Amino acid sequence: MIKQYYLRTVSALLSSLTPTWRERIYKILSDMPRLLGINLACGFAVTYVLRTGGSLFDNITVSMFIGFSAYTLINGTKQLIWRDKEPHVIGFYLMCLLIAPLAFFVGLLIASYLLNFSINAFSHFQWNHVSNFVIMTCIVSLVAAWSFWNRGKMAELVAAAEAEKAKNAAIEKQALQAQLQMLQAQIEPHMLFNTLANLQGLIAIDPERAQHMLAQLIIYLRNTLSSSRAEHTSLKQEFTLMQAYLELLAIRMGKRLRYTLELPDALQQTSIAPMLLQPLVENAIKHGLEPKMEGGSIHVVAEAVIGQLHLKVIDTGLGLPFNYDDSHVVSTDGLHVGNANIRDRLLALYGPQASLTLTANAPEGAIAHLIIPLAHLAQ
Repeated sequence: MIKQYYLRTVSALLSSLTPTWRERIYKILSDMPRLLGINLACGFAVTYVLRTGGSLFDNITVSMFIGFSAYTLINGTKQLIWRDKEPHVIGFYLMCLLIAPLAFFVGLLIASYLLNFSINAFSHFQWNHVSNFVIMTCIVSLVAAWSFWNRGKMAELVAAAEAEKAKNAAIEKQALQAQLQMLQAQIEPHMLFNTLANLQGLIAIDPERAQHMLAQLIIYLRNTLSSSRAEHTSLKQEFTLMQAYLELLAIRMGKRLRYTLELPDALQQTSIAPMLLQPLVENAIKHGLEPKMEGGSIHVVAEAVIGQLHLKVIDTGLGLPFNYDDSHVVSTDGLHVGNANIRDRLLALYGPQASLTLTANAPEGAIAHLIIPLAHLAQ
């Protein structure tokens, strides 16, 4: 309860400050545990190692004031000399050596004043050997300064690494977007030319079918254009695109192509990266149904199973090659290259928990199975 109240109070105080002061105070607060540990160690060392006399409480108290004085004077002088710039290493350590004796006497005087000690109370310090304590303060100050310096450097390196990681992620995201646009640029002309050629033939012999084909082409192009301009699309829009695409192919292939789409209402607004389903549907048509004399059927289904989105493209085409192993594919044909590209996109967008598998469908055909954690998708 006390810790939570302290954290809320500190957060409220920091939020009211400018970013520069907020960063400085955060640094001071993060340095405090280490500074307290160093001061405590000095108090124990004076009491039990140097054996100068005096109680443990008195020695720890004086060590605390000397340590805080050294920390304040060193950081204050550093700010006055170098402002927010990186200090020169040798100059910084020389400054610490010069400030340490001053910090010793300032801390000693503050302790005597605030705790109502008389100077005689520190007679056990053996004033004729005060140089030993000054030297000890100098050594401890140098060690502490080195420790805080390295910690600051480490924090800078971590921040730089995180910034570089974020930059690389942004570049990778841009590359994926460019890859998606290239993929769409390859698909759309091919699809458009084939459809226009079919339209040309249908207009003369079957105007009604030609009109239906043109309507589906408009739906397909409208949804494709919308997807190409966005990083994400909804499953409803993706299935609308698939329906228009499959309807265009059904007009061309006739009874050789039958298709069904299954999208539950609860998943219609689920966000997903565009162009994940269409390459799988295209592969099923190109490698499974078109080469098969009698054609076949294709079923596209989406379902949520234990926190995962499952997308399946199930066809009854020619199926997979004999002894096909989806995990050890070395072929460079369009099917395998396309699947490799989808796997790369899944890994970059949704992490290693997302997957694409290609398995045989009994009694014939193939199943392309996409799995994406629902936690990575926006509803």
